[in-house]
Amino acid sequence: MDDTDLTEPQDFPVRGRPFPKGQSGNPGGRPPGARNRAALLAEQMLADEAEALTRKAVELALGGDRWALRLCLERVVAPRREQPVQLPLPDAVSLADAMAVISAAVSDGGITPLEASELGKPVDTFRRAVETADFER
Repeated sequence: MDDTDLTEPQDFPVRGRPFPKGQSGNPGGRPPGARNRAALLAEQMLADEAEALTRKAVELALGGDRWALRLCLERVVAPRREQPVQLPLPDAVSLADAMAVISAAVSDGGITPLEASELGKPVDTFRRAVETADFER
């Protein structure tokens, strides 16, 4: 196969990136950041009626509509964020001791199993780092 074979048209579609980097396949297409006209119109209509829609949602929620109540509460109450977990660890603690403290905190109800799982990750990472250092020696 010589170099002239590479310049002839191919009978199969080009796969991957058929255009040079930085060149669009449709240079006259929609510019970046352009928004759909229907979406803009709907957004404007909702903005004009935001007060009335909010009032109606609150009325429905107060009237017992559980979906409207959920919608209103999701807007009023911020989603629960992670809280700091404080577990007292002795100064010279082994990995097994650290996991024992975490397990005891779960069994006492001081932390949730999910929090314990998250606390166990750095312990495991430290264990792997120690194993790697020992292996390298």
